[in-house]
Amino acid sequence: METRYNLKSPAVKRLMKEAAELKDPTDHYHAQPLEDNLFEWHFTVRGPPDSDFDGGVYHGRIVLPPEYPMKPPSIILLTANGRFEVGKKICLSISGHHPETWQPSWSIRTALLAIIGFMPTKGEGAIGSLDYTPEERRALAKKSQDFCCEGCGFAMKDVLLPLKSGSDSSQADEEAKELARQISFKAEVNSSGKTITESDLNHSFSLHDLQDDIPTTFQGATASTSYGVQNPSAASPEQPAQPAAKNTSLSPRQRRAQQQSQRRSSPSPDVIQGQQPRDNHTDHGGSAVLIVILTLALAALIFRRIYLANEYIFDFEI
Repeated sequence: METRYNLKSPAVKRLMKEAAELKDPTDHYHAQPLEDNLFEWHFTVRGPPDSDFDGGVYHGRIVLPPEYPMKPPSIILLTANGRFEVGKKICLSISGHHPETWQPSWSIRTALLAIIGFMPTKGEGAIGSLDYTPEERRALAKKSQDFCCEGCGFAMKDVLLPLKSGSDSSQADEEAKELARQISFKAEVNSSGKTITESDLNHSFSLHDLQDDIPTTFQGATASTSYGVQNPSAASPEQPAQPAAKNTSLSPRQRRAQQQSQRRSSPSPDVIQGQQPRDNHTDHGGSAVLIVILTLALAALIFRRIYLANEYIFDFEI
């Protein structure tokens, strides 16, 4: 495989290093690249103990981008488990669905532990997530041991080391739980567009709470149109703006944003004065009369000179 790839590539160097570190399976996880593709890995993880997935062994794929580790991998489960959809990219903050939360310091091992830690959490409508009943998940956990991957040829019974009790096993379990707490599970906004959720938090945020993370400039641009509210001062500049009713449910930051939006939408007195048509007090009638008088005087002078010249010629001929 070394002769097929550019060993100077940061992605190739990083993946070769991780492949060497994960070469030997543990009792909790194992992952290796395919023989003909360094950027596609197959992994196996054991279900977390004391959960609906206890006793299950789950297999999946990790597809890495050429920009790895600067961009996150995509994670696909191949074993039915009742938590993640089979054959679909799952939506984790450590996966390709959320490149904005990915950190280059994370690795494939980090992703494996994150999957183990996230399995007992709620799906809550995220992409690629499922919320099966505990009975269904336990039944799938028993069936998972009979799964055999057609891509890599591994049978789940022979991939991982036998589960043993000890400090190493407990440390891996605690590390997986800690990663699940640190790496948030990104759930998609539901169809109503009003709430967004994160794993292990079980918090629902209203649209007002989401506006706290929006820059003030964008809040001001949308304040007058949200929920169909219109600014009366914008429709009638001459009428003073009515004081907005105080909303005790708004946070101080939201109230400041609302006040700023009202100030931006209300025209200032200078603008109102500039918009009004100016009265032209200049009297153009006197100038017109003066021009007419001067024109007539000049014409009379010209005619007089012509008349005198003709009279002089007439007298000279006589």
